[in-house]
Formats: sequence, structure tokens, C-alpha cells
Amino acid sequence: MRAGQRRFDHPWGQYLLVACACCAVAAGILGNVLRRPIDHAPGALVRREPLQSAQLDSRAFAFGDYALTPRARFDVEARVLSTERYRFDAGAGLAPFDFALGWGPMSDSAVIDRLEIRQSSRFYTLYPVAESTDVARLLRYSSNMHLIPANAAIADLLQRVRVGHVVRLEGLLVDADRSDGYGWRTSLSREDSGAGACELVYVERVSFW
Repeated sequence: MRAGQRRFDHPWGQYLLVACACCAVAAGILGNVLRRPIDHAPGALVRREPLQSAQLDSRAFAFGDYALTPRARFDVEARVLSTERYRFDAGAGLAPFDFALGWGPMSDSAVIDRLEIRQSSRFYTLYPVAESTDVARLLRYSSNMHLIPANAAIADLLQRVRVGHVVRLEGLLVDADRSDGYGWRTSLSREDSGAGACELVYVERVSFW
């Protein structure tokens, strides 16, 4: 045995190792439970469309390394279809969370269960299980939103949101610009799709249930 190393010859040392192992297993189980999607019975959970109104003060404001230009006030209540956390792409320092959100028919389990939903590379995609599914129509009731937490408390709340939660986000739709020339533009429509169709949301208030 090298100098500085210590053997657990006392039974309390063995008990401590067992206790630590049990705690690690319990923490893993609890983490899985907290991340587990929330199931709902069939029926639309959210019936109102996202609310968008003119932003009276459109002056850019500093936010970290960015200048954010308000384009509209925004208030969305929706079912969480998928979430993705970004840490390493170009926009991760600004918008670390993407939520794919659905309202109207896209908040109904009877509809969602006929779809495969995926998120990656800042995109959100629907794959129909049945050929008769009108994906183009359903896309009008959902969107992938890039979320900018206004502060650490908002970031903590967004981190706790799970698939299946109904979430309400209030804040601003913004364009973002960085001094090195990097820019990010928000969509101002729920009718578009493809590149540039996502909302860039500066989240000032969040609640979920």
C-alpha cells in the first residue's frame, strides 16, 4: 500500500461505501422519474393560439455578448412535445433550450400518438405513423422555439420542464446580433416552416403544470 493510501478495515468504512452506492442509485432513479414524459388522456389540452402583439419599444438592448432587438411581445401556452438542450453550437450561449410546442390538435394525445417527433440541429420534425395524417396542417399548430432565459431563475425553471407539461412562456420575440457578425432572426408567423421558421423567444416569465 502506497504512502497516503488508506484501507477501509473498519466496518463503518464499508457501510459508508454501501450507503454512497445506494444514494447514487437512488439519485439515478429519481432523475429518470423527473425526466419521464407526462402522459395525458385524449383531448386537446390547449385551445388558444399563441398571442403576438406589437412591441412599442423596439430599441435593441444588451444581453451578454449580444444586442437583442424586440420585434413583438409574445405569449404562448402549449403542450411540450419535445425538448433539447444545446451546449456547443453557435447559439448555445444565448438560447440553450429548444422546446417543440403544440396547441390545438397538437396538444391532443390522440393526434400526437400517431406521430414520431424528433429534434436535432435546431430543427423539429414530424413523422406520421399513418399515411393519412395531414402533417402540413398539424405543423400550423406547433413550432420549435429557441428560448433565451432572461435570468438564472428562468433558466432553472426551463431546465425542469418535461415532455407532456403544459407550459406558458411570456416575453419577447427578438432578433439577436453579435459584434463578430453572427446574427439570429426570429420568425413572426406560425404559418411558416423550414429554415428560419422558428421563434427566438426572450423568456421573461415561465410557468408549467
